[in-house]
Order: sequence, then C-alpha cells, then structure tokens
Amino acid sequence: MKRLLYPILILTFLIGCDDFLDKRDPTATSFVEFFNDEEDLRRVVYSSYLDVFTNPTSRPIIFYMDEAKSDNAYSRLADDRHQNIANGNFNSNTYDFLYYYELYMKHLGRLNTFIANVDVPYVEDESVRAKYHGILEALRVWHYFRLTMRWGNVPFVLEPADLETARQPATPKEEILNTLFILADEIAAKLPPDEYTSDKYMFNRYSFKALTMRYALYNGRYELAAKLAKEIIDSKKYSLYPVYEDLFNYKGSKVNNEFIMWFDMASHNNSATQSFQHLGPHYRTGPGQSYCVPTKALVDTYWTAQGRPIDKCPLHSKEEYELTPSLNRDPRYSASIMGHGDLFYGEEIDIYNENSPMFYQNLRSSRTGFWFRKFVDETDAFKSGGNMDFPLLRYAEVLLTYAEAKIMLNQIDELTKKCINDVRRRAGLDMNYADVTLPEYNSYTQQQWIDLIRNERRIELAGEGQRYDDIIRWRIAEVVLNKPAEGHTRIVDGRKVTLKVEDRSFKPHNYLWPFHENSLKVEPGLIQNPGY
Repeated sequence: MKRLLYPILILTFLIGCDDFLDKRDPTATSFVEFFNDEEDLRRVVYSSYLDVFTNPTSRPIIFYMDEAKSDNAYSRLADDRHQNIANGNFNSNTYDFLYYYELYMKHLGRLNTFIANVDVPYVEDESVRAKYHGILEALRVWHYFRLTMRWGNVPFVLEPADLETARQPATPKEEILNTLFILADEIAAKLPPDEYTSDKYMFNRYSFKALTMRYALYNGRYELAAKLAKEIIDSKKYSLYPVYEDLFNYKGSKVNNEFIMWFDMASHNNSATQSFQHLGPHYRTGPGQSYCVPTKALVDTYWTAQGRPIDKCPLHSKEEYELTPSLNRDPRYSASIMGHGDLFYGEEIDIYNENSPMFYQNLRSSRTGFWFRKFVDETDAFKSGGNMDFPLLRYAEVLLTYAEAKIMLNQIDELTKKCINDVRRRAGLDMNYADVTLPEYNSYTQQQWIDLIRNERRIELAGEGQRYDDIIRWRIAEVVLNKPAEGHTRIVDGRKVTLKVEDRSFKPHNYLWPFHENSLKVEPGLIQNPGY
C-alpha cells in the first residue's frame, strides 16, 4: 500500500498535541500509555470528528457555514474562510487552503498511527478493540473522501510513514476512490448494525453506508449510490419525520428517526451550540450575528406549492413571487428562511428601518435581507447558546440520492418516483399537482428529471452545507457563481430594486482547490493543480 508522510504534523502529534495522550506520563511515546482503556480509544474518535467536521464554535468547519461557499448564501466575514471561496478572491497563497489541507492531513497522520496500534492488546476486550478499529478506519475513509473532493490527486497514506517515503508522488484521485469504496464495503460489514444511544459521532453499519452512498453519488458512481440507498431504505431503520419545519428546532431535533448522522451535546464536549449566533438576526437581544445568510438565488429556487418554478406558474407572475417570497411557495421556504415582512418573535422584520437592529446596512444584520430560519429556534433568542441536535446526514438525503442516481442512469422506476413523492408530500406540497406519477410527468425528458431532482435536493437540504459540493460535482459552479450575490427585492419609485451584496467570480480551474505554496514546499511529491 502506498505511504506518504506529513512529517511536521505527525511529529507534533507524537510529542503531545492532545491532553488525553498525557494521561499518565507527559513524555510517553509508548502505546501502553495511549490505550489503557476504552475511554482512550473513544477520545481518538471524538477528536478527529470534532476537530474536522463539527466543532460548534469553529465557523470555518461547521457544516451550515459551508452554504456560504455556494450561491445559496453569503458570509460577511472573510476570516470565516467561505467568502473568498465563493467570490473567487483567492490563489495558491491564500491561507484558507493551507488551513483545510493541514486540518485533514494532521488527523490522517493521527488516524494511521492509531489504526496501526489499536490491536496491541492494552485494551484487553477484543470486541472493544474491533469496534474502534472499524470506526477509526471509517473516519479515515471520510477524511480521504473530503480531500479528493477538494484537491483531486492527494497523498494517500494508509499506514504510519517515515521520512524515506516522504517524496513519493501523490496518488491519482480515481485510484484512491477505487481503494476507498472497497475499504468502505469491508468496514461497513465490521461495524455494529445498531444505533448508538450515546456518542452520536460513533459510526454504525448503516450510517457509514449512508456516508459512502453520499460520496458514491458525488463521484458519479451511480450504481453503487443507488444500491446503498436501497439497502438503507429496505432496512427500515429510518423514516421521514412528519413535520419538516419541526425537524430543525427543539420540537423535532431530539426525537426523530430521520437523522442518520448528527451531532448532539456529547459530540462537542457538552458545550453550547451556536447556530442562533451564527445564523440568526441581531434582533433586540444581541446574540444574532448574521454570519451566514441566504441569497436571492436560493429564495427564488423555492418552487410554488404546486411544484412549479416561479417563472412557470399561471397563478402569479415571477415579479410577484420576487416581491413576496412567501406567496404560494413550497412550505419549506417559510420553514427554512425568513426576511423582510416575516415575523420573528412576534415582531415584523423591517430591514429598511434604520432604527431597527435588523436594518440591512447594520454590521451584524443581513446584507441580503434574509436569514436562515432553519436551526434558529426562537427559544435561543435570549440565550448565549443552545443544545439543539443537528443533522449531518438524514433519511431524506437517502431518498433523494436513490432518485438522482436512477435518473442519471436513465432508469426511472417506481421507487424513484416514490422517493420524490415521499419528500414532497412530507414537505406539504399540493400533491394534486406535485405528484410525479401524474400523466404530465410521463413525457419528461431525462434532462427535465435532472432539473427537477437537482432543485428538489437544493430546497430540501438548504442550509445543511451540501450545495457547494453539488455545484462542483454538477459542474455548474462557473454558471451560478459568476453572478452577483443579491438579496431582497422591492419597488422603489415605480421600479424593481434588488440589494446587491458582492460580485462573484468562478473560473474553470476553480473546481479543484490549489495546494498552498507552503504545502508544496513541505511535500515535494505534490503537483500544483492546473490554473494556479
């Protein structure tokens, strides 16, 4: 198996990066000091999960902030590392890319070291070691899926490396993926099939199958994506929560069977969650910072309650829909987004009132005039934090993945249509018109089905951090990110005026991220991606 070293970061880890490694002897380098009990193993998993995927106080990695890399949202602070990526203001010396690359490589170095030593019998219970072995391997696969999405060809390390192997070239992306999907199948078979009742960051068989399914879809392996999605559907372990809106607030976030991967208080050291501060309006209380807010592009994507685009609806004109976004819309709009004229905490939002903390030109207000309502529970309006549970992958995505994979294969079967209908029906659409088994859908071309499923996915998963990966894999980023980021629309002096936030730019070579110049110096085997 190919090996490559990320030497500085691995060395940093080995001399004592995490407190748990210093449990008995601060200078220890022997694994008898690392793995004395199950808690030591659990902390290894926890560390990689928290530091890379879910830290609730780290806006550069928190999942819903990823929306701001895409046409769905705008991030008001460049330091959050999303704004530069969305507007194309970056190059190979932009620190953002060093930050993310080092983050993954650091933890891959840790994981390789731990996986190589987890079976050393200091934790005597073999079944415990086997469980954690599988979970650590699953985390490693997840890291590599993310790396290849961003950079393509990357160093591929599956065992601890040494200086002698440091100058090997990066491995081609397709070769890495071929190995990862084989490994993923083997790992899933070893993982426990049942849900964990605590430590939600721990994989089980079906949550890891669902994660593999996601990246099979992302990488155009549609047969595999459909197969895994159907296995999860047939398992009957998960189901759609009845009320879409309640799923993302305290009514439903802790009592549903839809979340497959998620994080709760235990997933981040029992510290407060920050979604209200990150996403919510400044309001009267002050905690809302509007760090990530929806754009007009996302708002206009919500089709009508009958399942029609707003420019193809006989009931109202496109301009009427633009001026009144809640008019006759898919109910997921009001469940996910709020803005001018909507109610928040019993008060009408007025973004044009200079005396309001929600005035669109205020620093901590929304420059687009919209906010995510999803994950912003009014219960948290007067608190510094919350304890909501957040989905990283939920059952609705499984249904939409099966449908998209079968559509891309041009194998639209009854289950494909059922998956779409189940999601639409739960959303509250008028199924007298939105039911895709109706005769009018029989004449749909494959491209029409593609357009439908892509839009369905966009609005169902809005605010959940998947849009950037979608526009990259669909190769539409150079269309949707070469437009200004815009906000609320109104009539001023008889003419339509739309808030403009910023110009954006996306070049064809931006589908892959650059390796930072420092990374190229540390790893001579890396080759800079074209265009940088």
